[in-house]
Amino acid sequence: MKTTANSIPKKILTRKDEITAGFLQLLESHIQDIVQGKEPKRMHASDFGKQMFIHPRHLTNTIKLTTGKSPCDFLEERFLAESQKMLAETDMPIADIAMRFGFNEPTNFTKFFKGMCGLTPRAFRKNRGV
Repeated sequence: MKTTANSIPKKILTRKDEITAGFLQLLESHIQDIVQGKEPKRMHASDFGKQMFIHPRHLTNTIKLTTGKSPCDFLEERFLAESQKMLAETDMPIADIAMRFGFNEPTNFTKFFKGMCGLTPRAFRKNRGV
């Protein structure tokens, strides 16, 4: 099958792959908006589903089928990675980082962070030398 620059790619994605790719693209965009302070709240599977014009349950089931993880797993992993990066590379107060990621109470962020990586944000930052 010949293709040109504007035609369909050689590998035609199935619908479930399209949904997964679309979700991952929206997720990265959302994460970058949060990190840059452009987005004041965290999105949920229902929000991603609305943007993709599919039912949240269908989105969740499809993501689990194609990746083995739920949309929430992806969000939590990205929140952890970006918050670790901010803790290691900036001197931004932990409370401000917590607010940036949609945690209204810094204690909730501390519980989330410690549950995900085994250290409190303060201990993580101390171990990173910031």
